[in-house]
Amino acid sequence: MNDTYLVTGGAGFIGSHFVEEILTGSFASKVVIVDNLSMGVRSNIPSDSRIQFIEGDVSDPSLIKRLFSENHFDYVAHFAAIANVQDSIDNPVLTHKVNFDATLTLLEAARMQGSLKRFVFASSAAVYGDNPNLPCRETDAVNPISPYGIDKYSSERYVVNFAKLYGIPTTAFRFFNIYGPRQNPDSPYSGVISIFADRFKNIQPDLKIFGDGNQTRDFVYVKDLIRIIISSFTNDRAVGDVFNICTSKSTSLNALIHAFEIITNKKATVSYYEPRDGDIRDSVGSNEKIVSNGFISSFTSLEMGLSELIKSL
Repeated sequence: MNDTYLVTGGAGFIGSHFVEEILTGSFASKVVIVDNLSMGVRSNIPSDSRIQFIEGDVSDPSLIKRLFSENHFDYVAHFAAIANVQDSIDNPVLTHKVNFDATLTLLEAARMQGSLKRFVFASSAAVYGDNPNLPCRETDAVNPISPYGIDKYSSERYVVNFAKLYGIPTTAFRFFNIYGPRQNPDSPYSGVISIFADRFKNIQPDLKIFGDGNQTRDFVYVKDLIRIIISSFTNDRAVGDVFNICTSKSTSLNALIHAFEIITNKKATVSYYEPRDGDIRDSVGSNEKIVSNGFISSFTSLEMGLSELIKSL
């Protein structure tokens, strides 16, 4: 194909898997990656002549304006964000600049360009807050409890309404807990699975849990997420709408530790601490909408996903 992609955060965990897939599947003739490397690393990016890498800040309007003047983008995949809840609580102004202002700048650039095939935005299950009505459905009321969640919800409303107001083909996906290879366990942005996997490389894994370990999450293997996003590109039902990306399976952190113990044949030492501010107790989503719309039919099991992650370390 002769499509040109703009991928923000393309050197990061999720962004790099997306870039790898669109290149492997020959979906792209050119991929422009913008990443400030605060979370991503250059080594995540494949060596490919079709890639143009720009080390820069997606919240810089002049950079975005220049990129759209130098390229005609067919697809925009916006993954870049400050993804740490505690960071958003500590510094809500900077978080808002990166997580909200940059989204609106990209949307406006796409609107001014026109002829876009799809704009995809990485939203988050954090928009639901501590929702007592589980599993979370896209029709549920939102109640974000952190600046991170607030900015994600505000951004996705702009994403959806740019489709309605200006005819820009946009889609917002609410990511639940994504895991897989390349997720940096040493980063404050890393998910619990990447941290646990790193600890289980040791002879005697030593784990730290904030809370009693019975808090639950909906863990999604990263390659499933990428499959869903790419399949949505050719599905008109994705335009102007919001979708959960989740498995509809709830797993406690204690159960997750047990799964790692079985896979690695190691016994972990676990220390429990007070829960952190802004952390959600239980999170599981309904995947009925993505399944019924044909984005995906089956998911990688947690056991298989964890095994693949361990192999990659």
